Amino acid sequence: MGAVVSCMDARTRPSVIAAAAQSARDGRLVVLPTDTLYGIGADAFNNDAVAALLAAKRRGPDHPVPVLVGSWDTTAGLVASMTDTLRTLVEAFWPGGLSLVVPQAPSLPWNLGDTHGTVMVRMPNHPVALHLLREVGPMAVSSANLHGHQPPTTAGEAQRQLGEAVDTYLDAGRATVGQPSTIVDLTGATPRILREGAIGAERIAEVLGVEPGELRGRDPEGAA
Repeated sequence: MGAVVSCMDARTRPSVIAAAAQSARDGRLVVLPTDTLYGIGADAFNNDAVAALLAAKRRGPDHPVPVLVGSWDTTAGLVASMTDTLRTLVEAFWPGGLSLVVPQAPSLPWNLGDTHGTVMVRMPNHPVALHLLREVGPMAVSSANLHGHQPPTTAGEAQRQLGEAVDTYLDAGRATVGQPSTIVDLTGATPRILREGAIGAERIAEVLGVEPGELRGRDPEGAA
């Protein structure tokens, strides 16, 4: 079974994260804490690792994997365009519990599943996650649970579900938010909330200057 490694001690945290980052760069899977839930992650540009992530969750490519980034600047290289709406939401809610579905930059050498030319991207508000992401670069990260099971708020819960499929479980205590990120789709003419979670529709509507009812949409599964 993959090892659970504590990130609680500030003295050892850099070396623990450096080792986990090397595992991810080598194509192995890492469970990492985020502000919302624990996620299972892989180097977003390692297609074999992303396929292994989907297999670990027992999920098919019809549920594509979101991408976490360690900085706003990284997003610009992943998306087709930094639109005004995208920039407004990033500045208001990142790092934090908002995932954004946007058209991806053309010809990126990755395979996140059946994305139909889009990518779901988020910058989490967690120091361990941000440290790891800045070491590895963009990571494909989904909630660290078997498909259809309860998303975990601790590393131990993730380990009990995913076991030996994951090389390293980074333990930073219980996730502070404890619920999934809110997902907003920016691929159409107007923004739509696909899943309401850590950030309420009212807060997003206020930032965008619209009524909350104008943002309601459907509810997909899988983002941390």
